[in-house]
Amino acid sequence: MGVLGEFSEFLRKYQALGLAVAFIIGAASTKLVTALVNDLVMPIVGALVPGGEWRTAALNAGPVKFLVGDFVGALIDFTIIAAVVFGIVKFVMRQDATQKI
Repeated sequence: MGVLGEFSEFLRKYQALGLAVAFIIGAASTKLVTALVNDLVMPIVGALVPGGEWRTAALNAGPVKFLVGDFVGALIDFTIIAAVVFGIVKFVMRQDATQKI
């Protein structure tokens, strides 16, 4: 069968092309959601928090410095990204269910 035939069979069997497309779309979606969070949501959160620079907040315990603001910011980013992905999946699944009827 040869190497080229085996490679072609591998691509079809494991749907590697579909996986590659999903990966590229996922990377582009990540950029889009990150821009949404950083450019639209976080300025609103920053305006609501006194001082505005809450991401630099730290808790000092002797020589140890806990970057609490950075962690809370990452937690907010994750929550928003998860909610957006959840919404996209719900929308796609609803569209898929209506097309099967």
